Amino acid sequence: MTWATAIVLIVLISAVAGIMRSRSRTDRPGESEGRPPEQVNSPEREQELQREVTELRERIKVLERIATDTNSTEARETKAIAEEIERLRGE
Repeated sequence: MTWATAIVLIVLISAVAGIMRSRSRTDRPGESEGRPPEQVNSPEREQELQREVTELRERIKVLERIATDTNSTEARETKAIAEEIERLRGE
């Protein structure tokens, strides 16, 4: 066996071992996160997820407000007034 063949075999064995290791991790939910499977659907986890969903909904509301407030009539009027003031300062 040549050294090139040995290197190819080592790489092949490493790749197969990596694939097998990743499959075994995904077969057992929760262990990839460092938690035993019985704690994945625990009431504490459920509360944590519910709190996270609530926080994300609040963030979405803020982002929607930012996106729509810049396009409102009041925002356009404020921008027009600011531009007029800047134009008058330049004269």
